[in-house]
Amino acid sequence: QVQHVESGGGLVQPGGSLRLSCAASVNINSVYAMGWYRQAPGKQRELVAGITRGGSTNYADSVKGRFAISRDNTKNTVYLQMNSLKPEDTAVYYCNVPGWTSGWGQGTQVTVSS
Repeated sequence: QVQHVESGGGLVQPGGSLRLSCAASVNINSVYAMGWYRQAPGKQRELVAGITRGGSTNYADSVKGRFAISRDNTKNTVYLQMNSLKPEDTAVYYCNVPGWTSGWGQGTQVTVSS
């Protein structure tokens, strides 16, 4: 079963930074785009950042200017650099191909708290 592997989460104070990694289980050069999603307790999963095969990026308004998505095609890995973290960024973070129903991994927990 296709399942990506996310890592890099943890507990961080407000204003801190984390870098998440997604070891993709599909060739990221073979899909149009990859995205980072998050799901907070009691909320629906939301797309926070996406990157196309060509390198174009897009971000949710709530993370613009603070998060940066990137990809390393040689490692088949997608990254999410998160800076100036806020308590409302607390969630489980996942990566996947936008529109896919399969491929969801276990995610990585990000907790922003003092």
